[in-house]
Amino acid sequence: MSVTLPESALPRIGLVSTHGYVAAEPPLGAADTGGQVVYVLELAKKLAQLGFEVDVWTRRFEDQPEIDVINERVRVLRAPCGGTNFIDKEYLVRHLPEWAENVLRFIERRRLRYHFFNSHYWDAGYATQRLAEALDVPHVHTPHSLGIWKKQLMERDYPHDAANFEKKYNFTQRINEETLLYRTCEQIIATTPDQLDMIVKDYGAPAEQVAMIPPGYDDNRFYPVSAASRNAVRQRLGFEGKVILAIGRLARNKGYDLLIDAFSVVAPRIEDAVLHLAVGGTTPNPAEQQILDDLKNQVAQLGLTDRVKFDGFVSDADLADHYRAADAFVLSSRYEPFGMTAIEAMACGTPTVITTHGGLFRAVTFGRHALYADTFDKEDLGISIVKILRHPRLSNRLARMGAHKARSLFTWTGIAQQLISLIESRATAHAFTDNEWDEPWNDGD
Repeated sequence: MSVTLPESALPRIGLVSTHGYVAAEPPLGAADTGGQVVYVLELAKKLAQLGFEVDVWTRRFEDQPEIDVINERVRVLRAPCGGTNFIDKEYLVRHLPEWAENVLRFIERRRLRYHFFNSHYWDAGYATQRLAEALDVPHVHTPHSLGIWKKQLMERDYPHDAANFEKKYNFTQRINEETLLYRTCEQIIATTPDQLDMIVKDYGAPAEQVAMIPPGYDDNRFYPVSAASRNAVRQRLGFEGKVILAIGRLARNKGYDLLIDAFSVVAPRIEDAVLHLAVGGTTPNPAEQQILDDLKNQVAQLGLTDRVKFDGFVSDADLADHYRAADAFVLSSRYEPFGMTAIEAMACGTPTVITTHGGLFRAVTFGRHALYADTFDKEDLGISIVKILRHPRLSNRLARMGAHKARSLFTWTGIAQQLISLIESRATAHAFTDNEWDEPWNDGD
């Protein structure tokens, strides 16, 4: 069913995220539907609060509607391509020229004018560059992760499976398209210092076209509560003992197997420690089910069945309380461009351990805001968790200062303001350089 909405005179921004299930209430944990979807939707809401109309463009498949209204200034717009079945993000690119044509027709039919497009992940970047060129609208791209980095890490971590990487991840096309994209779009937004360095050094993007803006969190949802409220939440959730928590999609790169190995170091040292894995969506696909089965087998082989709980999917409404109820949160990823769940946990006042195989650990001070560890070293990761559970002064400091760090750097309002400031500064620079006050960066209709 198509919904017609009145068009606004406010400046309009197009956010583009083509893969997964993007919706007003996304099924987080479903295939290809995780932190990036949260990022895009939260950014859209904050941009709207700053005075913009925001269209979140994605792919239409299964029985999804063409338009999904989030609020009076934000909507999800879906264009079909490649049929009605779900398509993995690695190979969606084959169908995106069709998607771009359908989007272009919609835009021309509605006579929409965009201040700029901001695409997310390489597949959306590939599609958006075509839209941007056809409409003469600036294109800002946020990679979220990088093909070169992921390929390097996969080759190191799974050398025995290297022959299957190309089939699984489409690395050659991805890296080629990323390289072209980073040299042609107007601006690239890295989310970590490591990303920024790699985009310039390994992809050859002009340094002046790359900026860094970290992801954010919703400070209206994620915040600490009193000890009494926390105890009530623990009772409601059935949490007992010293709870170690991990939350996320069921994916190999999330490193839950590494966390289980590390927990084998924790368990004999902290007698009442319990590991809660709140992982996956409501209905795992076959690949996700295999990962879950492997994790359960690993737990059984280590003799930890009574100490590891598989909590399954956590609804968005319950997410903050899960963080608050835990004694420690662990981001155990093999590779993680940033680590949204770790920021949310810190914001809720939960002491957090962060992987060194990602970008977030460079933004925090060890022992003050969080601890970080090499997730491939089970002793390093395990003893880091033990320190939090064993030393109340450390735990209290991390809880207090971690929440303060999250509020000071990573709120969505701050992220949205940084993005708009970046765009407006480029507009000013273009105007003075080219003496063209009517070029697209200044088109506010």
